[in-house]
Amino acid sequence: MVGPAGVRDARGPAGYGHAMQTVLIQTEADEADSPRSWELVPGQEVTFGRGAPDVAVDVEIADPAVSRLAGRIRAVDTYWVLTNLSGTHTYVVENPEGGGEFVKVAPGRVDAPIPFEFARVVLPGGREPVSFLVFAAVHNYLDPVSLSSGAGTSLAFPLDPTAKYFLVLVALCEPRLRDPSSQVIPTVSQIIDRLGDSGLTPSAVAFHIKYLATAKLRVRQDGEGGRADWQRAALISLALRFDLVREEHLALLPRL
Repeated sequence: MVGPAGVRDARGPAGYGHAMQTVLIQTEADEADSPRSWELVPGQEVTFGRGAPDVAVDVEIADPAVSRLAGRIRAVDTYWVLTNLSGTHTYVVENPEGGGEFVKVAPGRVDAPIPFEFARVVLPGGREPVSFLVFAAVHNYLDPVSLSSGAGTSLAFPLDPTAKYFLVLVALCEPRLRDPSSQVIPTVSQIIDRLGDSGLTPSAVAFHIKYLATAKLRVRQDGEGGRADWQRAALISLALRFDLVREEHLALLPRL
């Protein structure tokens, strides 16, 4: 079956009995071409790859290192799945809005579910990786449940966004929030420079880092010995993994 924009419909005759959620696929614009897009509803799918006279694909990727038929994306309710049709290359699906999260899809993997609302699908290329974007349907969330009896649930990470230690934590996480691929771990002096007229001294920043590491986030050093910056690295990793520091918190920092 063929749906809008030439995409195939894999739902079969039964279809879906609820409201459709849209998945949008978009190529990234370059000097030669403007971006193109494909809109899918649940059950519809598109293929991507280099293509050939005898191999038609929907999303054409003109790179000699990309398979003629490289993969398939299918919309499923409020998420989407990716099939890797390559026999040799692993694909990476990144979350550009997160803290460096990504999903690897191994060669031959069928219908790998992708959890991100906004994702970049990255394929190995001849000279550099090539990619395109996928915007998933808005995720659904449960309403908070109120329990009338029993002890309340304590906070695993009791952070106060108005406290100076939280400002230090945001400054630590800023490079990764702005660029998930960044490996920068800000030093104490760089944190002081970034916070401007905060009044924090080197000893105060060091105290806040230790307080976050030991009392608030309770990070531990892996292995024996290790790097001198392990505490700062562990704080960044934990804060971004559990969304304790998010992109909106960058507004707490002085404007660049």
